[in-house]
Amino acid sequence: MIKKLLGALALSLTCVMAVAAEGGYHLDRSPDRINDLAALQNGAKLFVNYCLNCHSANSMRYNKLTEIGLTEDEIKKNLLFTSDKIGSLMKIAMTPEDAKAWFGAAPPDLSVIARAKSTNLGPSGRDYIYTYLRTFYRDTTKKTGWDNLVFPSVGMPNVLWELEGPRSMTRIRVHEIETPDGALKWERTTSKYDSQGFSTITTEELKGYDGPETTKVTFQTPDVKQFHDFESDVADLSSFLAWMAEPNQLERKQIGVWVILFLFLFLFAAIRMNGAYWKHVR
Repeated sequence: MIKKLLGALALSLTCVMAVAAEGGYHLDRSPDRINDLAALQNGAKLFVNYCLNCHSANSMRYNKLTEIGLTEDEIKKNLLFTSDKIGSLMKIAMTPEDAKAWFGAAPPDLSVIARAKSTNLGPSGRDYIYTYLRTFYRDTTKKTGWDNLVFPSVGMPNVLWELEGPRSMTRIRVHEIETPDGALKWERTTSKYDSQGFSTITTEELKGYDGPETTKVTFQTPDVKQFHDFESDVADLSSFLAWMAEPNQLERKQIGVWVILFLFLFLFAAIRMNGAYWKHVR
């Protein structure tokens, strides 16, 4: 019976991992700054200045930010730019109707976006946000002038472009196509996007190729230091959104450690009691 239970558990874990692994663009691991109060404070500042114009956080109140080390005076002075009170929810003035008329769809609320983008035994929502914000590139064929590798044809422009600085991108894709006469052939398509979003696409036939389909993306950044600072800001913002999705997660994890230790102690006691109870039964 125990072997069957362990086999079923292993099978379920394999299925979960397979679901978590499927998808599109590979997600980069985000630096974990959930315990860094300075990083969370910088992330809160970035969120209010760059995200809260269009995205709300209706499950979060401004005074909750005191838990990451900010005082109420600092919140009022640096993060409250409207007539909202310190206990107000982090709402936006734009209505869903106006957002749909202007953008085609209302921007999602970001209160729990990090939890919504998490997968079991796979990348965290923080990884998704971190990679998403770092993979915008200029594309003049899009309405916003921007596209994204994690979320292709996204309706959101790159709001952090001033922090990021100019970047160009090269994407090399090896794929199989069907010719008009029904035959199959392999091609290498190289797409180059300059810092203004103008693209150059070249195609080359690969004769005798028998490998898998591949896609390789490289970014070219003139100012490396500026981009490193940008990546640090994105890591802070991603950690803040992960904290905002569950502000009590640090306390929950600490309690969880003690619970596991108690269960191990109880298991040891149960094994000893079981041995003492059955020692005279042969």
